Amino acid sequence: MRLEALRRALAQEGGALADALAAGPVTDPRATAAAESGEGGPPGASAAAAGEGRPPGASEAVTGEGAPPGASAPALAASGPRAAARRDDYELLLEMILEGSLLHYGAPRVVRCDEPDLALLLGDRLYALGLSRLAELGDLDAVAELADVISLVAQAQAERDLALASAVWEAGAAAIGWGGGPELEAAKRLARAGDERARAALLAVRDRTVGGGADLEAPVGCRLTGPLDAA
Repeated sequence: MRLEALRRALAQEGGALADALAAGPVTDPRATAAAESGEGGPPGASAAAAGEGRPPGASEAVTGEGAPPGASAPALAASGPRAAARRDDYELLLEMILEGSLLHYGAPRVVRCDEPDLALLLGDRLYALGLSRLAELGDLDAVAELADVISLVAQAQAERDLALASAVWEAGAAAIGWGGGPELEAAKRLARAGDERARAALLAVRDRTVGGGADLEAPVGCRLTGPLDAA
């Protein structure tokens, strides 16, 4: 699926988003980052499969050159049991939301816009498009989880902390795919407070969730454990 599927979906939407689609082939920044780092395997391949000890589906937060913050989040979330019945739908809608975030913060992959104000509007449109598709799947708790992701990524970007933005995406993706919990809420509180421990806490939650985690049998539409019930 990846970015060509995102391009096709936005072309079908029409309007300003379709008009702003970049011409030519789409390059997945995850593949570029992997090639530049010398790592083999397809984009989003698990480090555990490569023998590096991370859980299946997890990846280190990538910042700076190469993959943008959140690049691996759609595939990670779609690989979880909560998304099992609609994996392609989850991955596509999360790619939409990720592209909206990248339009806001400067490195979109398939939508091109040189006007900052219009880029913000297109990013908002992509947020709404992805979230509405998620709501149509009946996963309203994941909608709330993504609202937290969008808010915390905005805070991290304002602080120019791309590593934290990546960690927010990864922890949120794990919660959407596997379920959340009190540890995720605690990690998000650290991020909101600007605590330097936030990134490590978010990545630790991601690893524990994906590696053996929360609500492994939870179907789409179930309650995410923890934050969305207790916040």
